[in-house]
Amino acid sequence: MSHEEKATQVETPFPYLNRELSLLDFQERVLQEALDKSLPLLERIKYLSILGSNMDEFFMVRVSGIRKQVDAQISEKSPDGLTPREQLAMIRRRSLHLFKTAQRCYQSDILPQLDHEGIHILDYRKLTDAQKKKADEYFCNIIFPILTPLALDPGHPFPHISNLSQNLAIVIKDSNGIEKFARLKVPATLPRLLPIKRSSGGLRKDGTIAKHQYFVWLDQVIAANLKLLFPGMEVIEAHPFRIIRDADIEIQELEAEDLLESMQQSIRKRKFGSVVMVSIRESMPGYLRRLLIENLEIKSTDLYPLTGILGLSSLMELFKNIDRPDLKFPPYKPVTPAPFRSITQTSEFFEILQQQSILLHHPYDSFTPVIDFLQVAARDPHVLAIKQILYRVGQNSPIVEALLEAAERGKQVAVLVELKARFDEESNINWARKLEEVGVHVVYGLMGLKTHSKTSLVVRKEGEGIRRYLHLATGNYNATTANMYDDIGFFTSDEVLAADITDLFNFLTGYSTIQEYRKLIVAPVNMRQKIESLIHKEMKHSLDGKGGHIIIKVNSLVDTEMIKTLYAASQAGVKIDLIVRGMCSLVAGVEGISENIRVISILGRYLEHSRIFYFHNDGKEHLFLGSADLMTRNLSRRIETLFPIENEQHIRYLRDYMLETYLKDNTSARLMKPDGTYKRVSPGDKEPSINAQDVFMHQRYQE
Repeated sequence: MSHEEKATQVETPFPYLNRELSLLDFQERVLQEALDKSLPLLERIKYLSILGSNMDEFFMVRVSGIRKQVDAQISEKSPDGLTPREQLAMIRRRSLHLFKTAQRCYQSDILPQLDHEGIHILDYRKLTDAQKKKADEYFCNIIFPILTPLALDPGHPFPHISNLSQNLAIVIKDSNGIEKFARLKVPATLPRLLPIKRSSGGLRKDGTIAKHQYFVWLDQVIAANLKLLFPGMEVIEAHPFRIIRDADIEIQELEAEDLLESMQQSIRKRKFGSVVMVSIRESMPGYLRRLLIENLEIKSTDLYPLTGILGLSSLMELFKNIDRPDLKFPPYKPVTPAPFRSITQTSEFFEILQQQSILLHHPYDSFTPVIDFLQVAARDPHVLAIKQILYRVGQNSPIVEALLEAAERGKQVAVLVELKARFDEESNINWARKLEEVGVHVVYGLMGLKTHSKTSLVVRKEGEGIRRYLHLATGNYNATTANMYDDIGFFTSDEVLAADITDLFNFLTGYSTIQEYRKLIVAPVNMRQKIESLIHKEMKHSLDGKGGHIIIKVNSLVDTEMIKTLYAASQAGVKIDLIVRGMCSLVAGVEGISENIRVISILGRYLEHSRIFYFHNDGKEHLFLGSADLMTRNLSRRIETLFPIENEQHIRYLRDYMLETYLKDNTSARLMKPDGTYKRVSPGDKEPSINAQDVFMHQRYQE
C-alpha cells in the first residue's frame, strides 16, 4: 500500500457528532447572542425570537422524524452510535436546558432592562385599575367576538388543535358542582402583546416616541375575562399550553399524477400531523397534564413544563413594532457596485456584463441590481427568453413581478418553481399559478429531487447572433432575506458557463440525461465525485511536499463520506479551515485524525448563508460558489450547482479578503474544541478586535 493510500484510511468507527445534538449546539450559540449584554436590547429580543422559531422547526421536522423511527420500532443506530430512543432522551434534556436558560434570560435580564427603557411588559394582575379597564374593554369589543370555547364531554369530542397554536386548558364548574373541561384557542389573528396605550409600540401623532409604552399578554387578558365566556359557570382555573405537530411533508411523488395537487393535499395534511411536543406552564396540575397526554396521544416526555412565555417566537412582535432605533443595530444601507451606479438606459446593463463579470456580496452590496437584471430583461426589446429557478422568493416578490411582466410583453419565459421548499410550499404554489396564468412555462421540479440551485438565464439577440447572460448565486431570489443573509451573487456572460446553464435547464425541463458539464458542478450528477477529487488533489500536493490548503464555508456539514474524506486529507497533512454556521458532525482537532482541521462557526447581525469551496492546488487555485451544503441530501437528493470563479480580482476578494476576514474573526466566531463543544474566540493581548460582518459593512474592499 502506498503512502497516499495509507493516508486515506480512516478508522471505523470514526469521530462523528450527532447531527440533531449538533443542531442544538447551534441553537445554544443563537441563545448566547441573546445573553450578550453588549448587544442592543431589542436585538437580544430578536435572537430569543429566532431561537424560538428555530426550535419550533426543529421539533416539527427533526424530532418528528426520530419519533416516527421510535414508533416504527426502528433501533438502527446513527453514525455516532445512538438509537432513536436514546436521541429523543438527549434531545429532551438539551432542549429543556435551552428553553429554561432562555426564559431566565428574558425574565431576569431583559424584562428589567425593557422596564428601565420605558417599555413595560406587564402581567395582567399587576395592571392598575385604569389599565385593567382599558384591557377589559378591548376584550369585550375585539377579542370576545372572535373566541370559540370548545367543551369536552360525550357530545363534544376532544377538539383538533392546530399546529403552533396558543391555547387555554380551562376547568369550569356547573350549577350542580360538576367540574368540566374546555379548550380555548388564543386567536392568532391578534397580536400576542396588546398595547394598553394607543402610542405603545409606535409614534405619537406629533411624530415623537412615547416615553413609556405598556403591553399585556393577550392570553392573560382572555384568562382574566373567562367568566364572560361561561355565564352561569364558575371558572376554577385556566392554564396555557402550546402544541407542535409533525410538519414534515411526505409526498409519494412517483405515485402522483399532478405534483401541484399532491403538494396542496400534503399541506392540508400538515395541519393534522401527530403531536410531537406540548409546552405547558410548570403550574399545570397533574390531572390536566394527564388529560392532554391521553387526548393528544402523546407520552409524558413530550410535555415540556416551562415558566414564562410559551412560544418565544412571539417576541418578534416587540422587535418589529417598537420604534426605538437606539435599542437596535445602527441602520446599514447596502452599497450599489460602481458599474451599476450610472446606468441610464436598459441596454447599458447588458453592455456592462459584456465587458466584465461582476461579483455581489450581499447584504453589503445591494440586491437591487439582481431585480434590475430581470426588470431590464423584461422590458428590453432584444431579450428573447428568460429562464429562472425559484426556491424561496417570499411575498410581494419583485423577481416574480418581473417574470410576469416579461411574459406579458411576449418574452419566452420558463420558470422552475420548487414546490417542495419546506414551509414555502403554499407561497410557491400561489406564484406558480400566477405565472401559469400569463403564459409562463412552469415546471415543478424533478421527481424525487428538490431543485435548490440559484440560477437565472437571459437570452438576448445581438447583431446576427445571440448572447446569454447569467446570474448565479448562493442564496435565494428573495428581496427581503437578501437584506438579512450573507450571500454572494455573480453576473456573467461567460459563454462556456452559459452553455452549461442551458444544458442544466434542458435537464430540468426536458428529458436530457447529460452527465458531464464543462465548468459547472451539478448534484446529484457529479458534485460528490468532483469535490472528493479536489480534496484528493490537495492530499497529493501535501504528500509530495508542496503543502495543501482547503477552505470550505457552508451552513452544514454532516455527510459521513465527506467527513471521512476530510479526515483522510488531514492525516495527509492538508491544512483545512471549515467555516460551518450550523450543524457540523465532523470533530476538529482530534490527534491522529483531524489535528489539521479547524472548525469555526460565525453568528452575527446577518445570517451566514454563502457557500464557498477553496482549494489551493499548489498555487493554481480552484474556487467555487454555489447552493450546496455538505449534507447527504444536498449531494445525493437535490439539484445543486457549484460554479467556478476564475477572475483573479474576484478570487482575491473571496480568498484574501472575505475568507481571510472570517478566519481572523475574534469577536463573533466560535471555535470547535476536540470534544465537539465550541468556545467563543476573543482577542489576545494587544490584538485588535475583528468582527467579520462589521469589517464588511464599514471597510469596503479596495480592488
